[in-house]
Amino acid sequence: MISRRSFLAAGLASGLPSLVPSAAFGEPFTLGVACGDPDPGGFVLWTRLAPMPLAEDGLGGMPEAPVPVHWQVTTDPAGKDVVRRGVGEAVRDWAHSVHVEVTGLLPGREYWYRFKAGPYLSPIGRALTAPAPGSVPRSLRIAVCSCANYQHGYFTAYARMAQERPDLVLNLGDYIYEQGSDHLLTLGGNVRDHEGAEAVTLADYRRRHALYKTDPDLQAAHAAAPWVAVMDDHEVVNNWTNLIPAERRGAAFRAYYEHMPLRPSARPGGPAIQLYRRLHWGNLAALHVLDTRQYRDAHQCAPGYSSCPLPADPSRSMLGLDQEQWLLDGLRRFGARWELIGQQVFFGQRDRDPGLDRVVRQDAWDGYTAARLRLSEGWIEAGVRNAVVLTGDVHAHWAGNLVLDYDDPDSRPIGAEFAVTSISSGGDGHDIDPATDPLLAGNPHLRLHLRRRGYLMIQITPSTLTADFKIVPYVSTPGAPVVTAGTFALHDRIRGLIPVAGTTPSPRHPDSSAAELRRQS
Repeated sequence: MISRRSFLAAGLASGLPSLVPSAAFGEPFTLGVACGDPDPGGFVLWTRLAPMPLAEDGLGGMPEAPVPVHWQVTTDPAGKDVVRRGVGEAVRDWAHSVHVEVTGLLPGREYWYRFKAGPYLSPIGRALTAPAPGSVPRSLRIAVCSCANYQHGYFTAYARMAQERPDLVLNLGDYIYEQGSDHLLTLGGNVRDHEGAEAVTLADYRRRHALYKTDPDLQAAHAAAPWVAVMDDHEVVNNWTNLIPAERRGAAFRAYYEHMPLRPSARPGGPAIQLYRRLHWGNLAALHVLDTRQYRDAHQCAPGYSSCPLPADPSRSMLGLDQEQWLLDGLRRFGARWELIGQQVFFGQRDRDPGLDRVVRQDAWDGYTAARLRLSEGWIEAGVRNAVVLTGDVHAHWAGNLVLDYDDPDSRPIGAEFAVTSISSGGDGHDIDPATDPLLAGNPHLRLHLRRRGYLMIQITPSTLTADFKIVPYVSTPGAPVVTAGTFALHDRIRGLIPVAGTTPSPRHPDSSAAELRRQS
């Protein structure tokens, strides 16, 4: 990748005309660039013009008039071989955000892109197209991330993720946190400031997204690879269901769309946004992206951990019946070698009291057990070759087998779940001794539990899926190194997790204290 200064010095900017030479705004690309949702012919490009990203009105310091934004896609990072170009219009109603659907590109290729508004050039981003339909690519590398609380720590994990240059980044939600500056991390206080009260209005949510987007590590992660993103709860409010007032939902959805590389088909209409969708990587993998917030039935009991005294209602749904049917139809129809289900909340059972009183988190699939069983039986009936659930939300790394009967320790695996820890939410985290971890002891289908921050790197080939659990030992200061704290593999048509020798976690990693690693780095 070349720097923008090198790009200008090389005289390569001449292909992007300056239509607003006397623009009434300053440097507009303060929030970076992004691309997302690749298909075999293209992807969506995103940017937002915001010379004053934290302006009180949420409009980024832009004038009222529409602004033409030119874009280019090239086959080289130097920007010499232009294969697509065009112009979009950034308008005030959508906070001067731009969503460009690029088409007509070759499948399975690497591209680069950039924008220009007035005399200003954006950073350069890297994009990929998906492989051709029917092909079986040699590999797919997906970085999975979730839960980045700006106040709780630095986004070092985003920077380390960007350095790995994955093919895709799957963001499973809690991209921002709505909480105000008075919401403090319990241990040690906040590292950074949200610079305002809890986000409630459209202007609030726009400013909060803009604050996060100014972070250089997040900008690097967006520029490194195409993203596939879906929201969880904190993009609106903690543990929300569709009972949240429509006005607040509508404001949160609009700001989310304005700041994410989503196709125009996701543009929200009031208190609704279309986020569940499906992407294909040839015949190697299908990624089914679920929305577990917008259509779910209300919690039967309080959303935290509890032993709910109410009888389970078999009609309750986490996804809504339409989305459930959409998922099962897709699992039956497309027949990818690896079926990946990207979703927000823990799918398998996590019982904190494995005795007679089951104590589980009611906001997760444990609070919607009939819906979980319908989906599990559905993918068995569909003949899914390899089912893998990818999960966010939990602020910890988890690996576990999925079974039909969690009360039977001999129940055979029907798939696997990999849950990713947070980027920063919860602060530095801490080490856990697996030999004395009651959650591992009481839930025999679970195989790994880590409470440091980081991300998940998934490597998929026709024969194997490998999950590397990446951790950074601290987020309370910048610059932490990254290590692989555990690795599990799945083999084609063989259900059940296999730990990879030499990389499974020990009670403590050598020199893994935050203070020691800060000294070393």
